[in-house]
Amino acid sequence: MTTDRNTTGAPAATDALGETLDREGWAVLPGLIDAAACGRLAALYDASAGFRSQVHMARHGFGRGEYRYFAYPLPPLVEALRAMLYARLAPLANRWHERMGMAVRFPPDHADFLARCHGAGQRRPTPLLLQYGAGDYNCLHQDLYGEHVFPLQAAVLLSAPGEDFSGGEFVLTEQRPRMQSRAAVVPLARGDAVVFAVNARPVRGSRGDYRVTMRHGVSAIRSGRRHTLGIIFHDAA
Repeated sequence: MTTDRNTTGAPAATDALGETLDREGWAVLPGLIDAAACGRLAALYDASAGFRSQVHMARHGFGRGEYRYFAYPLPPLVEALRAMLYARLAPLANRWHERMGMAVRFPPDHADFLARCHGAGQRRPTPLLLQYGAGDYNCLHQDLYGEHVFPLQAAVLLSAPGEDFSGGEFVLTEQRPRMQSRAAVVPLARGDAVVFAVNARPVRGSRGDYRVTMRHGVSAIRSGRRHTLGIIFHDAA
C-alpha cells in the first residue's frame, strides 16, 4: 500500500495533497493499493457474509448498478485505509471548517471521531463496495448520513479501465454561487484513489472565503464490470 506519490509520479507530501484539494476540491492518490489487493477486495462483493445491507440503485432512483455496505468488523485492509486516510485528512478538514466558519473540529484519531458518531446514534458502518455492469451509472449525489459529517471521503477504483470495463468515468460537479456549475472527469487507474469533498468546501475569493457545493457520480459503463471501494469516514444513523 502506497500513499506518497502524486499524479505526476513525483514524491508528494500531505501539504501537496492539501494544496490540490484546496484548489480543485479533489485529488488523486495513485497506486494506493496494488492490483492483487484490488482483486481480493472486488471478490468480496459476492461473499455471503461481511455486509450489513445491499442497495439496488434503480429501485431508489440513484442510477443503475448496486452496492453493499460492509458490516463491522471491517475487512482489515478497509479498516486500515480508513484510519490512515482519516489521520492524513483531519488537519485539512479542520482548516476547511475554520475557513467556512463552522465550529466543529475533528480529532486526529479516527477512533475518537467514530466514538463521537456512535454517541450521537450514527453506528452503522459506511464503507462500501460498488458494482457496475454495462449500462449502469451513478447519479450525482452526496453521502450524508447524519448530523456528524467528515467533509472529505475517498473512492478506490478496483478494476482496470480498458481491460475490465470501458466508460464509467468518475465525475464531480461544483456548484458555485451566482455562477454556472463546473464539472470534472477524474482519470483513475486500478488501485488509484480519488479524495474529494463530501458536500461543501471553501474557495478563496476576492472578498475572502466562500462555500461551493460538490456532488459526485459515475458515468455510464459501456462494457464490462467495474468495482469500487468507497471510504466514508462518518458512520450512518
